[in-house]
Amino acid sequence: MKRIAVLFMAALAALAAQAQDRADRQDLQDPASSTFILFGDPQGYVKYDINQPIFELTTLWVADNVEHLNIKAVLCTGDLVEQNENNALDRRMLNQSSTQMWESISRSVARIDGKVPFIACGGNHDYGFKHSESYITNYPKYITFERNPTYAGCMVAEYPNREGHASLENAAFEFEMPGWEHRILVISSEFAPSAGAVKWARDLVTSDRFKDDYVVYLTHSYLHAKSAKYTDNEGYWVTQQEGNHSGKMLWENLISQVPNIRLVICGHTGRPSPDKDPEKDNELSVAYRVDTNTAGKKVHQMEFNVQTLGGGWEGNGGDGWLRILEFMPDGKTIKVRTYSPLFGISPSTKHLAHRNAPYDRFDMVID
Repeated sequence: MKRIAVLFMAALAALAAQAQDRADRQDLQDPASSTFILFGDPQGYVKYDINQPIFELTTLWVADNVEHLNIKAVLCTGDLVEQNENNALDRRMLNQSSTQMWESISRSVARIDGKVPFIACGGNHDYGFKHSESYITNYPKYITFERNPTYAGCMVAEYPNREGHASLENAAFEFEMPGWEHRILVISSEFAPSAGAVKWARDLVTSDRFKDDYVVYLTHSYLHAKSAKYTDNEGYWVTQQEGNHSGKMLWENLISQVPNIRLVICGHTGRPSPDKDPEKDNELSVAYRVDTNTAGKKVHQMEFNVQTLGGGWEGNGGDGWLRILEFMPDGKTIKVRTYSPLFGISPSTKHLAHRNAPYDRFDMVID
């Protein structure tokens, strides 16, 4: 009987090992590290019903790795939906109503509710009728404070949205990372932040309570993909209203002026390559630059948008790509990896699950 029990346990161990290999489980480079997971513009996933399970796979992957990767939060660059408030379906570009798209996002995010915070800035497609023709948004209807108990442990401030409602569109979340002397303060922002939202962020991060934190500012439109130039003069109704900030204005009025904003993360821009080359597609969907603020500190600025990957504008929505931001326990290094659970889940495709070009795998050192 004892021998049978030993053989049974060995068989279970073998099955577990096979399951782990099949899933291509990712590991921390240092067991003492902690991570943020970054999603880029999921609108392409939710606008077609056939794509929606791909985004849900990414949130299921997060839920399965919270402890293994010591995940502190999931960040998202905005454009949660393709159209915020529209029932007239343009079959050339979607087959879901706005309500169906918001419900899809909600179902996917539900996979991590109660496990880690989901922190998303507002994107241009999350406002107005189709894309920012007004300040109307369904964001606070679906991404609520009450749905995820983990918000209570890290959310430290908020600012009303443009309709005057309490909303996680403009909110701040504080985290402690192992080995980091400075706490990490993540600020999410509405699309093209208003003058009031920018003042709120500036006053918050320079206050006595947070002035020693390292700040991650999460905003939708900030850098152009590949060129890494600041966005400016965009043609949306929201961006044309006085006081609303482009990427260029954010750098001039906030990012460069505040000593402790050390990382900016955005999405929004990007395009498929004319010759449909997957490697060129990847390069045209990301950007990275480092500039020095007025206090002489380096500010790392990163753009990540997956919406045209996996087949272009009307493809599968992004091939499941996400980024793992590993905060090393040296208290200054963030290692960036670009990974796809969609490819990683199968032995036949897991060799494609990592993007290792210099613009997809690199280190950021906070000085």
